Amino acid sequence: MTVLQVQDLDARHGLLRAVHGVSFSVDRGDVLALVGANGAGKTTMLRAIAGAHPVRGGAILFNGTDVTRLPSHRRAALGLALVPEGRRLFGPMTVLENLKLATAIGRPGPWTIETVLDAFPNLKGKLRSRASSLSGGEQQAAAICRALLTNPEIILLDEISLGLSPLVVEGVYTALRRLIADGTTIILVEQDLKRALSVATQVICMLEGKIALAGSAGQISEDEVTEAYFGIGRKTHDD
Repeated sequence: MTVLQVQDLDARHGLLRAVHGVSFSVDRGDVLALVGANGAGKTTMLRAIAGAHPVRGGAILFNGTDVTRLPSHRRAALGLALVPEGRRLFGPMTVLENLKLATAIGRPGPWTIETVLDAFPNLKGKLRSRASSLSGGEQQAAAICRALLTNPEIILLDEISLGLSPLVVEGVYTALRRLIADGTTIILVEQDLKRALSVATQVICMLEGKIALAGSAGQISEDEVTEAYFGIGRKTHDD
């Protein structure tokens, strides 16, 4: 069942057309890896879906409802959750206070403070600590937990491995695999191709704001993704 449809989307930064003519859909339980070099439009795409970046043209449909013009808090209440690049926790607040903020949305579902801590046990001893005092990996775990506590139908993860050591990244991805095993629908923006392909069911590679390659993760090789990533021997979909 399709839960998200992006139709001919156009998003800009001033005069710069960061995303243009992009269309794709996500089915329930999919893990879509959105990959590409810096400046390819990945983060802008994710923020546009979440309502954190204005859309210039096209449409975003969530469970068949056009949410293109809805503010981000309305989309979150419907079941779209964003874990932004840089985590964006409230640093002076404790981890527990950050998590409790997410429960204010009040969506019913399986994710509670107890269940997210089961998925990310490294936070159990940090609940009374200020978010700003956490390590990078702990902050990333807290940001994911906060998003899960809204009980989203789709969780949007932006650069979850950015700035983290390989050991910490492995811990984050171990927890991510638990979410995937539970059937969580995910759109993952990631520059680490091997990591992204290890968990994805679908892959979209973006280049200069357009889709350069798209398909099932099981049918696209890492070499093909690498070529599309750097724009070698391929045209974007609307060329």
